[in-house]
Amino acid sequence: MNTNQPQVCRGLAALSLLLLALTACGNSQATSSSVIATDNATASADATHSPSAIASTPCGTEEQQTSQDAGTFICTKDAAGRLVWLEASESKAISDKRAAHVAAKAAADKAAADKAAAEKAAAKAAAEKAAKLAAKQAAAKKAAEAAAAAQAAQRAAEAKAAQDAAAAQAAADQAAQQALVAPAAPPAAAPSNCDPNYSGACVPIASDVDCAGGSGNGPAYVQGPVTVTGSDIYGLDRDHDGVACEG
Repeated sequence: MNTNQPQVCRGLAALSLLLLALTACGNSQATSSSVIATDNATASADATHSPSAIASTPCGTEEQQTSQDAGTFICTKDAAGRLVWLEASESKAISDKRAAHVAAKAAADKAAADKAAAEKAAAKAAAEKAAKLAAKQAAAKKAAEAAAAAQAAQRAAEAKAAQDAAAAQAAADQAAQQALVAPAAPPAAAPSNCDPNYSGACVPIASDVDCAGGSGNGPAYVQGPVTVTGSDIYGLDRDHDGVACEG
């Protein structure tokens, strides 16, 4: 049995640990170098793409352009309304946004104007319709009033005609009744020397008149027959039948 074998094993183990340590140190150094290189590259990239000193600085004329650090800058009105230098893409984005806002506002204004015009047209149409309806109703009311007035006038005329007819009939009836009971019309006026109370023969006006051929003593006489039309002032109608001096 070899008594040096444990020592040899322990030596090999130590050598292995030393190799592992050296490998680890090498890897750590490589890793550190890689990190440093990456940081340097990032810093270089940042330095290359860092904003130019002109960006966001005031400018004088809108849409004026200038180039700096291989980039194009445009004088643009920012959101606050200031004229500043902006990189072309940023300037375009702001300009496009402003144009979209203006277009949207114009569209909204047009929509509002169209709506107002439509409402105005609708109101006008409604007013015209209401006016036509009112005129139609007024015409119908006027026609109805005229018809009612015509009917009332016709009824009044008919009532007056009936009243006039009734009055005429009453007058005719009264005249007929009066004709039945009225005395005969007086005879024509006698001559001035004849007594008006008698007709048929002239009875002279005297202090006394007797029938001719009778027993009376005058002094005046009348030849009958004589009709008594008034008062028999001379007593010629002895039998009171209205006729005197009958012969």
